[in-house]
Amino acid sequence: MERTVPRTDSQEIELYLRTIYSLLRSTTAVQIRSLEEAHASMNSSLHPNARSGAPDVSAFIYSLLRLPDCMPNVQQVLLGQSAQVFSQHGYPRVESWRTTPARARRRRTFFDGRRTLACFIVSRSDIEDILPTMTAYQIEWNKLHFLLNRLAAGFDLELAAQHQPERLAGALQMTVEELERLRAVWGGRFLDNLKIIARQRCDLQVRLLNGSLSEYWRATRAWWENIERTCPGLLQRPVYFISSNPHSITNLLSGYALSERKALMAFLKRPENAATRREWVELQSRRRLGDENLLYYLLKKLQQGADGAESTAAQLRAEQGCGITRIASDHYFEVDAQVVELSELCPPNFDPRLGGEDFAFLKRSDALILNVDYPLGLGAYNILAKVAEHVSPVLGVYSMGKGATLNGVIGDVMIPNVVHDEQSQNTYMFTNAFNAADVAPFLDFGSVLDNQKAVSVQGTFLQNSDFMDVFYREGYTDIEMEAGPYLSAVYEMYRPTRHPVNEIVNLQPAPFDVGILHYASDKPISKGRNLGAGTLSFAGMDSTYATSIAILRRILQRERARVGQG
Repeated sequence: MERTVPRTDSQEIELYLRTIYSLLRSTTAVQIRSLEEAHASMNSSLHPNARSGAPDVSAFIYSLLRLPDCMPNVQQVLLGQSAQVFSQHGYPRVESWRTTPARARRRRTFFDGRRTLACFIVSRSDIEDILPTMTAYQIEWNKLHFLLNRLAAGFDLELAAQHQPERLAGALQMTVEELERLRAVWGGRFLDNLKIIARQRCDLQVRLLNGSLSEYWRATRAWWENIERTCPGLLQRPVYFISSNPHSITNLLSGYALSERKALMAFLKRPENAATRREWVELQSRRRLGDENLLYYLLKKLQQGADGAESTAAQLRAEQGCGITRIASDHYFEVDAQVVELSELCPPNFDPRLGGEDFAFLKRSDALILNVDYPLGLGAYNILAKVAEHVSPVLGVYSMGKGATLNGVIGDVMIPNVVHDEQSQNTYMFTNAFNAADVAPFLDFGSVLDNQKAVSVQGTFLQNSDFMDVFYREGYTDIEMEAGPYLSAVYEMYRPTRHPVNEIVNLQPAPFDVGILHYASDKPISKGRNLGAGTLSFAGMDSTYATSIAILRRILQRERARVGQG
């Protein structure tokens, strides 16, 4: 069909991307400072004050959360698809370097302890995410460096950091609230990081070791072969594919957290969890559902702590006992997977929100669930295309993940039936397996907005007010990165050709279930309201689990109809 969706044709964004890829053609490391002018000229909605002399604290925190904590000591970043690629370019043992994950971006990164960070990438979307993030980080670091070096000779940085927040915030041209958000992100490293920033400018370099499409495919194939070796039955069994996260699906099915209620409530009473207790008490008056989400939240916090290894091991044993196998993505990009054998599940352990029906039909099921940690951008296309190549039949494709909302508030759930994909320039129309009634009964906070139109962007920084205005005027209210690439793969799963480019594509004849759910984590129209300005915290579990419950209830309903009552 002829396309009718308007092109944004943002020259600034196009210039930025051309600058990135022209620099990365170099066989040596390139300077991030070469991108700063193009970055600032783009007027990114996530970095609106890039040109200001005052720090853009939200943009800085956003980048801090998506880069490893070792960044103050990093000078060079290497990008490659696999350990083999790193080895071919003179870095044979990067996986023996120190693992340094980012808090808000799943990506395998390793630090050599001196100056070099090795970063595994799954598609060009990683490049379009990492480089703008590094550029924003460097711009804001150097603003703080300049301000810290303008302090009067008698200014006591340590005293101000510990006891004079108003004075320090004024010196750094930010509000006290912004200073305290920065302190919360850095924690015990707050003063040390300020001293490092004062001592040195940030001058990062980046080197792309291999940018070929074939290398991305090779890395995806190796990722799949790891799953296939662990669960060879995937090749002969019907599969429901889910793209979500590593915890919600397994928590809802295994019942482990619910069985640990007493221990988790005792954990909540610990002194270090006072803030969580206060939040819980505050939310109690506004909620109408049970406390299952609190238990899942506490389990996650417990396992992230120093004494969480025992609980993690116990959970893995419980999951294995009811047909759930976790598959780590060691040696590959960081997209872990879980395989669920429906016939081995223990329905009495289910989260009660999955329904109290008779689940005896599951014993007759030969189907599996393949759940993957949702990848970034085009990585979604690579992964689903590889799964579809080896698995048949696929009974359903379900995706849940974060998105930015232009018409709702943080915590809302958005259900699109039209997706415009900036990667392929296609506009996909499809019958979404979900509507508001499937999610709303399980949502304590926020609203469910169905019949929405989503746009899958190339990167979180690669959008500005002009971009959003064009799409908002056309009714697009949901901004994210994976739905379009997934739908491109869905097209190829039942059509005889590769997905088209720059067309309106009707996916309604797809012979399997397609469901897409997004929960709002950003509101870019309100400047500064992004995950750098605040986190979802416990309330964020609400939309995560409401959408996960909707997906599992859908699968259970479909499987009951498929195998019959018996």
